[in-house]
Amino acid sequence: MSDVLSNTARAEALVQALPYIKRYTQKIVVVKYGGNAMENDALKQQVMEDIVLLTTIGVKVVLVHGGGPEMNDLMKRLGKQPEFVNGLRVTDQETIDIAEMVLAGKVNKSLVALLTNKGGRAIGFSGADALLIEAKIKDEKLGYVGEITNVNPKVVLDLLEKGFIPVISTIATDKDGNIYNINGDTAAAAIAGALQSERMILMTDIAGILKDKDDPSTLIPELTVEEAKKLYDDGTIAGGMIPKVNCCIDAIDKGVKNVVIMDGRVPHSIIMELLTNEGAGTWIHS
Repeated sequence: MSDVLSNTARAEALVQALPYIKRYTQKIVVVKYGGNAMENDALKQQVMEDIVLLTTIGVKVVLVHGGGPEMNDLMKRLGKQPEFVNGLRVTDQETIDIAEMVLAGKVNKSLVALLTNKGGRAIGFSGADALLIEAKIKDEKLGYVGEITNVNPKVVLDLLEKGFIPVISTIATDKDGNIYNINGDTAAAAIAGALQSERMILMTDIAGILKDKDDPSTLIPELTVEEAKKLYDDGTIAGGMIPKVNCCIDAIDKGVKNVVIMDGRVPHSIIMELLTNEGAGTWIHS
């Protein structure tokens, strides 16, 4: 009897998901992936399963990833101490070399391998390939930290059209061949805007935007851009959440339909957000 009930529940879940499947089929969804969801192996497996499932039902998923903890680990092993200014990594020549090795190499290819293992067709590359992300020096004091000047999305659109999952590391270049390190949220917002994506998902280490940063039960499930801007003034949006929300607003200004900041530590949170009526995290829209 329990098996019958279980099968009935599964069937009901699929039926309830149908309107959401119709909404997102053949639409582009950009996922910014990082934080604890990337460090925890079980969660990493589930995130890859979610992405392959979405691709299977016709959603065009673009995965933009970071890799800060892996960079920190390698830098320390090489005897180099990571240094940050206002949340941005100070990036000298040696650090940008490390960023290329870790982000465009180790992390990128491991995610491609995981997606392939789950049945997906993934291709990994960096923002420097095909001049996808062009950049310039953001601040001389930060070294090779880039400010995005242009996004050329054709290579991503071509891959999506052929049924591939683009997996993009946030390394950029300029026309002189200089390499830059780009903040992951900033890169995801720029790429999502250039693709005019239906939705951008920022996976973080907290539930979303909270009225009380120490109380997950105070999650704000939905905000307009104007409402979000007001939360700067009263201090609700503060600290590390400020640049994330700025990226969300920037993405919407560039044409992204809506953005979600959500907890990547919750199993299958991407599926919950896109294919159920419960959602996950804070939904920001125009």
